[in-house]
Amino acid sequence: MRSRLLPLLIVLLAGVLLALGIPLATSQARSEQQRVVVDRIDDTTRFASLTQFVTDGEVGGVGDARLSTLREELAAYHDVYGIRAGVFRRDGSAMAVAPAGWEAPGGVRGQEFNEALAGRRSQGPPQVWPWQKGRRLVVASPVIRDGDVIAVVVIDSPTEALCSRIVRNWAGIAAGEAGAMLLAVAAAFRLTGWVLRPVRVLDKATHDIATGRLTARVAPAGGPPELRRLARSFNEMADNVEDVLERQRAFVADASHQLRNPLAALLLRIDLLALELPDGNAEVASVRNEGKRLARVLDGLLDLALAEGTAADPRITDVAALVAERVAAWRPVADRKDVRLLLAGPAAVTGWADAVGLSSALDAIVDNALKFTPAGGEVRVSVIAARDEVTVVTADDGPGLDETELERIGDRFWRSGRHQNVSGSGLGLSIVAALLAAAGAGVSYARNRPHGLKVTVSVPRHAPEENGPTGVSPRALPAAGDT
Repeated sequence: MRSRLLPLLIVLLAGVLLALGIPLATSQARSEQQRVVVDRIDDTTRFASLTQFVTDGEVGGVGDARLSTLREELAAYHDVYGIRAGVFRRDGSAMAVAPAGWEAPGGVRGQEFNEALAGRRSQGPPQVWPWQKGRRLVVASPVIRDGDVIAVVVIDSPTEALCSRIVRNWAGIAAGEAGAMLLAVAAAFRLTGWVLRPVRVLDKATHDIATGRLTARVAPAGGPPELRRLARSFNEMADNVEDVLERQRAFVADASHQLRNPLAALLLRIDLLALELPDGNAEVASVRNEGKRLARVLDGLLDLALAEGTAADPRITDVAALVAERVAAWRPVADRKDVRLLLAGPAAVTGWADAVGLSSALDAIVDNALKFTPAGGEVRVSVIAARDEVTVVTADDGPGLDETELERIGDRFWRSGRHQNVSGSGLGLSIVAALLAAAGAGVSYARNRPHGLKVTVSVPRHAPEENGPTGVSPRALPAAGDT
């Protein structure tokens, strides 16, 4: 969620900074140009005051000396600043200019010249931007004597220095914006972390409960008040769910345990009754078989309740040695059924598992494979070590299941319609799933080519990251599994 929320906040912050920075940069550029224009207007005013005392057309004497002074001032101004300047008569002819031969931009038809002839200073040129190469600033002021405009002072200055100052100022603004953006990103990162941390904890707790760790809870600390309230509500819900499931498991276990004694007494009475009847009575045999089937169902229910309600003790375990031990224990059963039970894989591979629960699960899986493998067939148990997990693959040569049946395998009391003649309660693989989920392991099913069933048990190599209680975990008794 952070990957979606953080870019949104960054885009919004960038928009805010741009909305503030662009007007600031524009205002700064206008202010810089206005300062230059004011300086140029002051220069035109000074030259206009000198021109007032020049008597146009007078040769020799004081007037000629004043005109020479004006020309020297204009030449010095141009030499020092590189700015073109000149005083022009009303008809546009030059009275004094620097450099020599320079003419006012636009002549008598220029906008600035006409504004000065009208008795007012020019309003200033349009804004100059750094990317506009070759632009110049033209400023004109009137020379007024006895209320009449007798001449116009025009100054034409380059804009390279102005553009350089604008760029430097913009660089400072950009650096400030970049710094503010970095601070804003850091603040947004911390803010999203503060807001989403309870969400991540809640998501992990939900996943733990969904995978069977019913004691997982959320610490109602940190984050906005709404999320803290949500954490408390989640914990209350989890407490209620755990209580309901615990009572359900207790009821199943108690009911299974209480029914076993009457059922045992009933089977004993059936055996006594059979002594009074002729040998081979079909009805007695049928009743006896149904009673034994009911006993297997009650045993399976009790084992499942224990598997779901007993805490596991996961630790570093030699999975390969454990698998070899269980295969050796089941080999006599395989030999009696004329089934080859093979083991492949390394001699030692460690994983994070509950040894008792994993042994019980392997017993159920191997028993299920031997049960459905015909005489002369083969059951192969393989241990495969990877970087993050150890897998134990059990493949048989039995009839297997189709794709539709594979979707239902592991459901409680479900058995394939093709296997109803095989003894079992339909609870074995459900117990396997509960046993493995307790310590963070998993089980999956697939078709074995060309026929048969492949059961894959996945055990993590290392302990999961600690984040509060791991939840309830099973440590159940071995149970015979079946599909």
